[in-house]
Amino acid sequence: MKPIIKEISCDECDLSTFKPDRNDCFYLSLRVKIGCETSSGADNFELVVCTAEWLRENVYLPTWGRHMLIVNEFDLGTINTFIEKYVAQCNGDEWNVIAMKIGRVLSWEFEDYQP
Repeated sequence: MKPIIKEISCDECDLSTFKPDRNDCFYLSLRVKIGCETSSGADNFELVVCTAEWLRENVYLPTWGRHMLIVNEFDLGTINTFIEKYVAQCNGDEWNVIAMKIGRVLSWEFEDYQP
C-alpha cells in the first residue's frame, strides 16, 4: 500500500493566502489528511511547522519537540514537498503499519487508540 496526502490545511488561516509577518519567524499548526492511493478515505495527522527564530523568541523553558518541523523560513512549497517526501516513503502492507510510520513524525489522530 502506498500513502498519499489528500489535503494540507490550517485551522488558523487559509494557507493559499497566508503570509507571515516575518518569513524567518513564524508558527503554523497543520492538519495533513493522508490515506491510501486506492481509497477515498483519510486519517488526520497534525504537525507544527515553525522556525528556529520563532522558538528563540517564544519558548522560554525546556519543551518537547515531537511532531514538529523546523524550517529556516516560510516557503509553503518547500514545506509541502518535504512532508510529501516523508509520507511517500512510509509504505506498508496494511494501513496501521503505514500510519504508525507516519506517526513517528506527524501526530496521528488514532495514536495510542485502544478499542
